[in-house]
Amino acid sequence: MAFLLMMVEFLAALVLIVLFGLVSVTVFKAYRRRHNNAHVEAPAIFEDPKSLKQVPCPYIFDPAEKYLSLIIPAFNEEHRLPGALDETMNYLQQRAAKDKSFSYEVLIVDDGSRDGTKRVAFGFVKKYGVDNVRAILLGRNHGKGEAIRKGMLHSRGELLLMLDADGATKVTDLEKLENQIHAVARKGYHCGDSETSDTSFRISDIPIVAFGSRAHLEEKALATRKWYRNFLMKGFHLVVVLTAGPGIRDTQCGFKMFTRSAARKLFTNIRLKRWCFDVELVFLCKWFGIPMLEISVNWSEIPGSKICFSTLNRN
Repeated sequence: MAFLLMMVEFLAALVLIVLFGLVSVTVFKAYRRRHNNAHVEAPAIFEDPKSLKQVPCPYIFDPAEKYLSLIIPAFNEEHRLPGALDETMNYLQQRAAKDKSFSYEVLIVDDGSRDGTKRVAFGFVKKYGVDNVRAILLGRNHGKGEAIRKGMLHSRGELLLMLDADGATKVTDLEKLENQIHAVARKGYHCGDSETSDTSFRISDIPIVAFGSRAHLEEKALATRKWYRNFLMKGFHLVVVLTAGPGIRDTQCGFKMFTRSAARKLFTNIRLKRWCFDVELVFLCKWFGIPMLEISVNWSEIPGSKICFSTLNRN
């Protein structure tokens, strides 16, 4: 019994050391390269599947051409992507029909998939047109963080939303994040310069980030998971707090919205390419003084989810 307890303590210490090392690398890289834009490439080129012509994509430093950009990273998502995209496009088209000033684009970033993800993505480009749906092909797998970074850097929206390809979070919840960003932006705008007219107010110029959160579901998840998964989750949270600081309870939810100004600052400085990039985003927000909002969203587990450190991964 004593030997078993000793082994559990040893494994617990080992896990915490590994987690602390990973997040420490995040902080070190973000600090060392916070003003270094060497990671930024030339603007991407999209191929229009209908005409086979190359379409240049504007860069994050260019003025916004759309109101909303949705960036969807996809790695081997041939089966789950169609349902999520159908739901997303239905919502966007219905909203555009009601509000003529509403404009959008969807960027599908194929992160080196080995299945039919590319075919699915180009099917939606053909159906809705290259102005509304675009596909970026990374060629080989770089990681979710890099796929999102690439999509953010070549989007055209005033507001930019990253969301997962499995549709675990309902796309309609983006309005929760959107409304809170507008409320905070207008409050800060009026407090900062009350003599300036509302006509000069542009949401894209005010750096704000809204984190979708599943923290309100944590109690139920704790009751349904194995003890060691709860231990790993708590250990990860502790390391995040020690390195990036408190403020965001659920850093790993794949549903985050950025104003264009915030995305410009964050995604030209972010360096981590895989799962821990979310923690680096929190660190960079604090480093640059970008306001962060955490907003509860609806979430359901979709079969086939990739393995990751999530606050709500279940059995």
